[in-house]
Amino acid sequence: MTNRRTFFTAAGASLLGAAAVSRAGAALLPEAVIQTSAATQLPPPPPNGRPFQPLVTLNGWSLPWRMKDGVKEFHLVAEPVVREIAPGMKANLWGYNGSSPGPTIEAVEGDRIRIFVTNKLPEVTSVHWHGVLLPSGMDGVTGLTQPPIAVGKTFVYEFVLQRPGTHMYHPHADEMVQMAMGMMGLFIIHPRDPRQYRVDRDYGFILNAYDIDPGSATPRVNTMLDFNLWTWNSRAFPGIDPFVARTGERVRIRVGNLTMTNHPIHMHGPHFEVTGTDGGWVPKSARWPEVTTDVAVGQMRAFEFNAVAGDWAIHCHKSHHTMNAMGHAVPNMIGVDHRDIAERITKLVPDYMVMGDKGMHEMAEMEMPLPDNTLPMMTGTGPFGAIGMGGMFSVVKVRDDIARGDFKDPGPYPHPAGTVASEYTAEAPPAPRAAAPKADANTLKVRKPSGHDGH
Repeated sequence: MTNRRTFFTAAGASLLGAAAVSRAGAALLPEAVIQTSAATQLPPPPPNGRPFQPLVTLNGWSLPWRMKDGVKEFHLVAEPVVREIAPGMKANLWGYNGSSPGPTIEAVEGDRIRIFVTNKLPEVTSVHWHGVLLPSGMDGVTGLTQPPIAVGKTFVYEFVLQRPGTHMYHPHADEMVQMAMGMMGLFIIHPRDPRQYRVDRDYGFILNAYDIDPGSATPRVNTMLDFNLWTWNSRAFPGIDPFVARTGERVRIRVGNLTMTNHPIHMHGPHFEVTGTDGGWVPKSARWPEVTTDVAVGQMRAFEFNAVAGDWAIHCHKSHHTMNAMGHAVPNMIGVDHRDIAERITKLVPDYMVMGDKGMHEMAEMEMPLPDNTLPMMTGTGPFGAIGMGGMFSVVKVRDDIARGDFKDPGPYPHPAGTVASEYTAEAPPAPRAAAPKADANTLKVRKPSGHDGH
């Protein structure tokens, strides 16, 4: 562990000279690995340095590093990217190393790390290491703690990791635009002792949201609240991968929120304990049981549970956040009989469909024409038909026979006989009713308190 004096005398984020970003200079930098797939990429085991249990980033990946003179070196490239939100829709976003969110950065408490950041955006940027204790000059706030990273330039950040925890990184330059365009990533600092806070499976993702008009591909960055795509790691259901585990395993899920509102994350099935926040790990004596934990804007939460066999839904419990591309100006048509006028409309518009008069579940089953590059409002199917969800929704899939290190989707859960809710087909017996007391309908009986004669 570095001492306080050497920690706070580290230099601030610095610009590499012109020679360093020339062709010869670029060859001295760590390789800038690019990943464009939106599927969950299993992290490689730590190739060198201190051992740790890698995080599995949901629909994401971990950034490789190299060791140089005892320092872990990473290379982030800020750039425009194309992200598949879900099959059938892609978005023009900004991110890092080919993806949005960017790759997860993983290191160990006590490591000295050096992160090179190359700017391939059309404007200046910076990187703030959200929640990480470091020298002020490495904090990444443009104009306050460093000059902006100009277009085409590379900055270097270097600091020692003081404590383990769950963190994020994102710009502090033109933040409204750059974060609305998808610039963010996870920063995980593992404990020095790999036995500390150990679980069998460790997952992580970031909550983010976009406002993308149907038929278009670029977010509206000025939107404050009326987003129409609520995503986990820039993916919307059914594009979000499941969380896979073996029965009895201890599972951790880490969630960061960089949207404009809070998200109550609810998991069906086993209860969980909130075990970590932005500020670090919660002592065992202070942990609390939940089935829903609210993750506010800018916060991190880690929660853990013992896996129970089944397919357990996990989702944001704000009902509009489990839908895709929902129009906020659509009137409520429940109870409105518009069959007659619909017949006249279909003569002019053959594809016109009556919708919403009985509710919106039919939207999950009907196949109606949509503009190109647009997701259905509710989509996804399961073994029993339409799931009727979108947005911030996934499934925790726990099986008895999952092998250690196996994260593949095991398919639908084989429910034991007699454990699936089903239609009742027998004649229902009449419900027993208690006999009403007989009383004279014209008589009101009142009990007068004693001891108040004359009142």
